[in-house]
Amino acid sequence: MIKRGFASDNNAGIHPDILEAIAKVNDGHMVGYGGDPVTETAIDRFKQEFGADIEVFFVFNGTGANVLSLASLTQSFNSVLCADTAHIQVDECGAPEKFTGCKLIPVKSEQGKIRPDELKKHLHGFDFEHHAQPGVVSISQVTELGTIYSIEEIKAITTLAHQYGLWVHMDGARIANAAAALDLPFRSFTRDAGVDVLSFGGTKNGMMMGEAVIFFHPEQARFTKYIRKQSMQLFSKMRFVSAQFLAYFENDLWKKNALHANKMALLLEQEVANIKGIKLTQKTQANGVFAIIPPSIIEPLQAQYFFYIWDESRSEVRWMTSFDTTEEDIFGFIKALKDLL
Repeated sequence: MIKRGFASDNNAGIHPDILEAIAKVNDGHMVGYGGDPVTETAIDRFKQEFGADIEVFFVFNGTGANVLSLASLTQSFNSVLCADTAHIQVDECGAPEKFTGCKLIPVKSEQGKIRPDELKKHLHGFDFEHHAQPGVVSISQVTELGTIYSIEEIKAITTLAHQYGLWVHMDGARIANAAAALDLPFRSFTRDAGVDVLSFGGTKNGMMMGEAVIFFHPEQARFTKYIRKQSMQLFSKMRFVSAQFLAYFENDLWKKNALHANKMALLLEQEVANIKGIKLTQKTQANGVFAIIPPSIIEPLQAQYFFYIWDESRSEVRWMTSFDTTEEDIFGFIKALKDLL
């Protein structure tokens, strides 16, 4: 078995309760493509969290969730405004542009967050046929830099966006880590804060696969089922995704996993902060730690505990913790770091 590293929470395994839930529904035949009772129950569970009038669509992965969200909200002549560090801008290989036809407009961010004053600079060209029409603002919670928007920060963005007639999408690949850190229900910083569409992640927090796209205005989802099929995100054996979400919500497994991952990141930050020659680049708020380290130790350290370089130009690296990260992992990594220094 490969040693647990700090490259990504995607590298972690599957929580045993999730595996058990998959096995439990692996008995007999059920109607495919979401017409099964397990999927119906899972959708009802999301309605308990977000409201009875929502529309929910399960997909395979985070990129699929983001693309389905944006494609349901836009026409090809629209633009999508997002942080310059956003996953849809940096890490999705142009999939949002390819499948929506929309232009992505990167907005200058501070530690991964969009600010209303920077966003407003891009809110122009309305009703001008030579200009891509701003249609959606997309924010990430948790951001790509491991920071978390407060409810007030989200409301400031959604209020401004709605004033100009734009929808607001939230990329919630790590939404559980945000909810755990804020100690707030999901709805409080999504729907109740003015978010219109949410990509709700589970894969990074103990699930095997599967994300959910949640529309808080049902009329937005008028054509979503067709877009999901065209974009190859409709899973035939849907019950195996749905069962995971049921286990994920059971006894707040999502919260236990996220709290643990966040706790391990804080422990890592605390230990790293005491090492001379290492500079933390921002305060750890979720399950990511960012630091500048001597370039000469990156490769030998990666050989022991794999992780990714975040910004090669200044030797900044990213260390991610997961639901299965242990204190032994942290202290073993710290020892290896100290030895190399």
